[in-house]
Amino acid sequence: MKATIGDKLIVEGTRNGDPRKVGLIIELRNEDGSPPYMVRWEGDEHQSLVFPGPDAHVIPSVSR
Repeated sequence: MKATIGDKLIVEGTRNGDPRKVGLIIELRNEDGSPPYMVRWEGDEHQSLVFPGPDAHVIPSVSR
């Protein structure tokens, strides 16, 4: 998985009924775009360092 600042990180719910989480990648920890990522989550705007698992994928920003 590779990303750039401004991409969206989507984490699908792993159990039936779990909501999808959507966040904006605001900081990269590795120059090659590999995880972990600092993400600002939609809804409550909290930020967290994320090590995405197999239930996650990146949507490139439109400006790429």
